[in-house]
Amino acid sequence: MINFPLDNFKNQESGNFFLMAGPCAIEGEEIAMRIAEKIVAITDKLQIPYIFKGSYRKANRSKGDSFTGIGDEKALKILEKVSKTFGVPTVTDIHESDEAAMAAAYVDVLQIPAFLCRQTDLLIAAAKTNKVVNVKKGQFLSAGSMKFAVEKIVEAGNNKVILTDRGNTFGYQDLIVDYRGLPEMQSFGVPVVMDCTHSLQQPNQSSGVTGGKPALIETIAKAAIAVGADGLFIETHPDPANAKSDGANMLHLDLLEDLLVKLIRVRKAII
Repeated sequence: MINFPLDNFKNQESGNFFLMAGPCAIEGEEIAMRIAEKIVAITDKLQIPYIFKGSYRKANRSKGDSFTGIGDEKALKILEKVSKTFGVPTVTDIHESDEAAMAAAYVDVLQIPAFLCRQTDLLIAAAKTNKVVNVKKGQFLSAGSMKFAVEKIVEAGNNKVILTDRGNTFGYQDLIVDYRGLPEMQSFGVPVVMDCTHSLQQPNQSSGVTGGKPALIETIAKAAIAVGADGLFIETHPDPANAKSDGANMLHLDLLEDLLVKLIRVRKAII
């Protein structure tokens, strides 16, 4: 569980895992608010601590003509509106050091993408905002290597760190999850999250569009809770087939509640 203050982080007393969930990218205000409203209703009903997720910009797309965003300020203001309307914290990715202060003015948690988890200047810039920093483990790194990311942030004066696993590269076009990494990263004294959707990506497809195996989201999530993950990261959308980013590995929004109910049962069985 998160062991540091985070505004509007409800339901912590329930003892449940926490959830970071939302669309891959902020596509517009109406759909972001619709997704947030539904997830907030579900997580309040199930007493799951919740952080709304949405990227204000996608900077690491395979093709140059892929959707990257609706405009930084416009997307960040939507994230801010989600937080104020529904009373939940929000998380978004940053990609360069000069984005940290800009994004921190609108959101509660700054997320470092997996490809950038070794970028010292980026980690320090995020740390210096005094926001919570969620670092995704590079798919090219061992779990043990993530202690250095934690050290960089803590040494910059910020102990509000989360680590998120999103699988390891397995050949050129697949990922595999090594669940031994979750308790290893927890040994660094930080909450550890399992990214249940990006860990099912099939990157580097010849089409230039990343594939995925969303049918296995429940499998990844159940296993993560069974080994004691503090939280889960799930990208979800009411129409994944037409989502502007990462639709191939997102969970359909209509399936989220049933999945969370099952995961709460797993959680209760192991504690």
